[in-house]
Amino acid sequence: MSKAVYQLFIVFVVFSGVIYLLLMIGPDQPVSAPGERDITIPRAPADAKRMTNPFPLSDQVLLEGERIYQTKGTCFTCHGTTGRGDGPAGIELNPRPRNFTNPTFHELRTDGELFWVIRNGSPGSQMFSYSPSVITEEEAWKVIHYLRTFPTGGEKRAAG
Repeated sequence: MSKAVYQLFIVFVVFSGVIYLLLMIGPDQPVSAPGERDITIPRAPADAKRMTNPFPLSDQVLLEGERIYQTKGTCFTCHGTTGRGDGPAGIELNPRPRNFTNPTFHELRTDGELFWVIRNGSPGSQMFSYSPSVITEEEAWKVIHYLRTFPTGGEKRAAG
């Protein structure tokens, strides 16, 4: 393994560990059974609904979104590798991270709302702003396309 790849791997591991620790020592949560927050309540302001994804759906965009979700974006740390909200850092959070395998959630939320949460965090949860501090806005839009594949187990790919 080259020195640069090894160094990048070490930075990634350390960064993931720091995120995990920050999530674990976050603000005190009320004592209650952990569960996902009500999916019917929007977390983004109404004007976020009108934002549209600037990237057309394609296999390439989905592959890039998956790569970002599973690596640089560290989304898997809380949301899990399959998007169920069962990542190693997410298990202890209250409320639990969003379960992206729920098709009803995707029916209720627009790409613009998801982008707003990635950019601004989700009030009342441990989800903090990931863009532009961790991933770029362009990468966030690609991740959103990838999130939309979770209800079908990643089977949804672009036509064509």
